Parts: sequence; structure tokens; C-alpha cells
Amino acid sequence: MKDLFVSYIHTLQDTITARLETIDGKAIFQEDVWKRPEGGGGRTRVIEKGNIFEKGGVNISQVHGKLPETMQQYFGVKDANFFACGLSLVLHPKSPMVPTVHANWRYFEMYNKEGVIVDQWFGGGQDLTPYYLFDEDAIHFHTVCKKACDAHDPTFYPTYKARCDAYFYNAHRHEGRGLGGLFFDYLKKTEERSMQDWYNFVTTVGDSFLEAYIPIVERRKDTAFAKAQKDWQEIRRGRYVEFNLVHDKGTLFGLKTNGRIESILMSLPPVVQWKYDHHPEEGSDEARLLKVLKNPKEWV
Repeated sequence: MKDLFVSYIHTLQDTITARLETIDGKAIFQEDVWKRPEGGGGRTRVIEKGNIFEKGGVNISQVHGKLPETMQQYFGVKDANFFACGLSLVLHPKSPMVPTVHANWRYFEMYNKEGVIVDQWFGGGQDLTPYYLFDEDAIHFHTVCKKACDAHDPTFYPTYKARCDAYFYNAHRHEGRGLGGLFFDYLKKTEERSMQDWYNFVTTVGDSFLEAYIPIVERRKDTAFAKAQKDWQEIRRGRYVEFNLVHDKGTLFGLKTNGRIESILMSLPPVVQWKYDHHPEEGSDEARLLKVLKNPKEWV
């Protein structure tokens, strides 16, 4: 299974980066191939200062070795080894009219002292973080997510949509990071589903990413915007940074397993503002966005 998924994420990275370079038309991805001293490594690809993408990354990694003490305590195990692989991407567009997007698809195995697999699971999802709310964009993104889920089980979309709303939530701000999408974790073998079934589901979601995001980029990339709207984007990017550094489990896992810092913090936007006690004007487009972030909607 791990060989199958590693092969999949290598191909998916190539597919996604090629499409993003085409639509940007200016910037190309810089690639770093790196090794982790304890075992494994990855292939980081970063795009910067493009026509559309101010900064972004599409990274793959496969790491293995002894599970660090802090993570052993987290999982309630002793003397465990692990293997983890996945693709993680974040794209921060230049225009405040084009939403930021995040996606991640991953696979994890844990072994006992004899090297026997004692646990394995898939996780991942994709979510949208706009700065200005266009209902048709939100509906499109969620419709594609629902279609990918419905191909496997009609209960998946409502379940994983709700988990996404709950997970990407800045509790200290009492608001969602964005408009959600899908979030799933610990997808394990059961009587009803094999690991192959979960692989088929996760790869269907991964394959749906470009269909979910690129039409939104094409629709908004040429929309004019003012400096005040760019300022608002940078203020909202601050909330994105807060979530990733305070709440995000993937960031914390990477930092606690001696992950590659540049690849982990690639998700952070290049320019951010924190304005003291900032509140948008009542009735404005900015205020409308905040209202939805505080009360997640059912988009489809």
C-alpha cells in the first residue's frame, strides 16, 4: 500500500504543478529534493512572484524511522516505528479576488519492534479560503467535493464537510479559517472497507482537486481590485498564519518529528498584516465574509 500511494503522490505532484504553471503563465516551480537524516525525504516545489500565484508550494514527502517520544505519547504506544507519506499544497494568489487553497492527502503506517504493521490509515482533504465571498465559487468547490465523495458513499460528503468546518476553526477567534471543503483522518480497515477501498476514495478526492480549484482561478484572476482590498487580504492571511501555527496537527507533527522546516512553513503567505482590533465596516463585503466564517453554510 505504501509503495502504491508513494507512486500516486509523485504523479499527482507532477500533474498539479504542470497545470498551475500553465495557468500562471510566468512563474515556474523551484524544486528541492531533500533527505531526512533519520530516514526518508521529499520533493518540495515552490512557486513565487507569478502572474497569479504570489507564493505557493506543492510538496511530497515519505519519511520513516523511530516514532519520537512526544508522538509515542500522543498515540499511546512504546518503541514504535513509523512510515508517513503524503502530498501537501498551499497556494496564496496575488489577487484578493482569488481564494487561497489548501489540500493534503497522506498515508501512515506504524510498526512494532518486529517490524510488523500494527496500525495504518489514510487522511487528508481540501479546503478553500477566500478573501471576498462569491457564492458561485463556494458552490462549485463544494459540488466537486461532494461528487468525489458520492462516487464512494453518500454519507461521506456531509460527514467530512462537517469535520472540515470543525477542524479548520480558529477557536481563539471564534471563526472558521475559510469556507471548508473536506477533512478526513484515521481512515482504517473495517469489516465494510479495506485499505484498498480507502485508497480508491482518497485518490478520487486527490484527482478532483484541479477540477475544484482551477475554474475559480480562471473566473477571478482578471478582476480589478483596490489597495484597500489587498490590505484586507493581508489581514485575513494573518488568521491563516494563526491557524497553521497554533492549531494545525500537520505542522505540529512535522516540527515534532524533525521535519524539514522550509517545507513545513512553506504554507505561510509572504506578506501579512496584523492590525490592532480591526473590524470591517458594517454591511461591507468584508463583513459579509466574516458572518459566513462564524456560521458555516451548507453550500450544496
